[in-house]
Amino acid sequence: MDPVLTGATPRLTAEDAIEIGAALFGVRAPEARDLGSERDRTFRLGSEAILKVSNAAEDPDVLDMEAAAALHVTAVDPELRVALPWRPVAGGDPGTARPGDDPAALRARWGEHWVRLYDVLPGSSRIEARALSDAALAGWGETTARLGQALRAFTHPCATRTMAWDVQHALAARELLGDIRDAHARACVERVLDAFAVRVAPAWPRLRAQVVHTDLTVDNTLTDEHGRITGVIDFGDMSHSALVSDLASVLDSVCGGRDGDELLRAARLVLDGYQRRVWLEELELEVLGVAWAARAAVTVAISSWRVAQGLEEAAFAERYNAIALRTIESLEAYGWDGVARALGAAGARRPDPSLAARRAAAFGPAIDPLFYASPIEVSHAEGVWLHDTEGRALLDAYNNVPCVGHAHPRVTAAVARQSALVNTHTRYLHPNAIELAERLTATCPPELDTVMLVNSGSEANDLAWRMATMATGNRGGLCTTFAYHGITEAIAALSPEGWFDEPKPAHVETWDPFDAGAFSAAVARLDTPPAAAILDGIVTSDGIAELDPATVRGWVDATRAAGGLWIADEVQSGHGRTGEALWCFERFGVVPDFVTLGKPMGNGHPVAAVITRRAIVEALVGRATLFSTFGGNPVSAAAALAVLDVIEDERVLERVRRTGAALGEALRAVAPADVRGVGLAWGVDLPDARAVRDRMRELGVLVGTTGRDGNTLKIRPPLAFEETHVTQLAEALSRALG
Repeated sequence: MDPVLTGATPRLTAEDAIEIGAALFGVRAPEARDLGSERDRTFRLGSEAILKVSNAAEDPDVLDMEAAAALHVTAVDPELRVALPWRPVAGGDPGTARPGDDPAALRARWGEHWVRLYDVLPGSSRIEARALSDAALAGWGETTARLGQALRAFTHPCATRTMAWDVQHALAARELLGDIRDAHARACVERVLDAFAVRVAPAWPRLRAQVVHTDLTVDNTLTDEHGRITGVIDFGDMSHSALVSDLASVLDSVCGGRDGDELLRAARLVLDGYQRRVWLEELELEVLGVAWAARAAVTVAISSWRVAQGLEEAAFAERYNAIALRTIESLEAYGWDGVARALGAAGARRPDPSLAARRAAAFGPAIDPLFYASPIEVSHAEGVWLHDTEGRALLDAYNNVPCVGHAHPRVTAAVARQSALVNTHTRYLHPNAIELAERLTATCPPELDTVMLVNSGSEANDLAWRMATMATGNRGGLCTTFAYHGITEAIAALSPEGWFDEPKPAHVETWDPFDAGAFSAAVARLDTPPAAAILDGIVTSDGIAELDPATVRGWVDATRAAGGLWIADEVQSGHGRTGEALWCFERFGVVPDFVTLGKPMGNGHPVAAVITRRAIVEALVGRATLFSTFGGNPVSAAAALAVLDVIEDERVLERVRRTGAALGEALRAVAPADVRGVGLAWGVDLPDARAVRDRMRELGVLVGTTGRDGNTLKIRPPLAFEETHVTQLAEALSRALG
């Protein structure tokens, strides 16, 4: 226990306080009012100043640290009001201290005690925490974060100390359990300390730490009529500790007295305010609930100890104990994992056997079925690895949506930072969407100079088709035999993969991409001139192929000769998937009329685009409104810009070429079948492809199937796939085939 807490409180009268103020600081107050204090004596001298007489056991270096911290906060964040000490008369220049003053010169001696004088700040010194409004609770959180930010660079030799109120030392309260007279209260405190030892203490060295206040409560702050903090008045318990120490004290102080859902609702509002300034890490959210309860437990333990030592009357010392115990019991009722989730922690998910049935009930029978005979319940992902809720890491050789790798830090940071600033539509000016459009056109031939931003590949293809029909006046469409281009009504008509047993739309014809002569026949079969032909350059749904460039150029020429436009669907084949260029159409030596982008564009964040020729868009002016509310919003654009940055910085094209060559060689070595592909898109024809796919999933490698009969393994990993991963994939395929 800090010796200051056991030292005798200074014995002073109001008359002594008036005399000290006049003699040492030149303040001649008509009266002095005792404000009460745990270990010191504090008096208000009239309306002018606050006199603080320190316990004789107080280390003067610690007092200097308190003054230095207040001056530091004022220098860093002048609008965050903190009580500042005065310079004594002996210093020759009495008045409020300023940043740069020597902290040691801001205290004076009175007998065996050090004395300081502070400003009177505006606000009330007592509030009813349960009466705080939602806005006030958020304000408390924001001020807590601001104070932490202001102290971020502050350091002092005395900051590394053991303070009883600092929750990092909560386990020291075990020595005080015998002083808790009520058996029920003692048991509550002991349970919380046990939980702290298991859940918090081992994690403490990994928490963000700095010099923090540690005792930010209603007793150490001033508030306005709305309950918002107007000033911080006491730094007496500050120490080097984790940031969650401050939050634990604030939650204990302003949320106490509430029960159940209301207790946690209030806490979430405080955390919302805090995270306006400082984002909380997952580990901090995981331990915060127990740290909060530990703070309440420490309140009970220390107050009981002070009563047992005869240092305070029970009624005053234990005035918060009933509320503290009520808080502990409410939190325990949720379970510590439940509290962590309620405060925002994602937590380690466990398998939930009910999810498949709940999915079926919620989404209905028409939704696409789950993958694999044994569906995957995903917990988290990173790079090319998916982790399931059973703790197993699965090599992802299927998902093209996380183009540059699952949870890429550049993309996640860009999304989080922009989300914290603003997100709105493109009818307001913001640079992200404009820069994204400029960068996209810079990657294309000069003829493709105009960009429209939307939300998905389906929407991009739908918009391209709409513009093609309006620009040409034609209605016919051409697509490959088993293509997939989206789910809107217009694009579903150009997606035979989803036709099932329905008749072919009258205005659409298909061609077999594996038959060089099939395209001309498809054009001839159209009973109306084509508006457009659309092609996924690696024909993913048809079974994956490395198309002959000359053949594709012939298709483009035939389309235009028939009066149609060419749509290069780069949703699956773009963003470096082939390794030869950023866009698949480049390898064919053609300039499309439309380039459509989708899911890989934002690494999973919903953002898509149509890149086209200005003349086509000009023909639509006055005839159509081309606008998407969320298309090109600042957050989505930030994600897409980050993806382009990663592709460039990580030399993704070079990696895809290198890894793709190794993958093709490995597949041909183990698969007794037709192997086709380019870059990181490969198909392997097998009569039992689905069984092989499921067996590979059991072996820890994820692939898909494609083709009209589902007899082609679809290998299409994130572009973070490396040569080291090729070996594991090939071994799994070999075992599955065996």
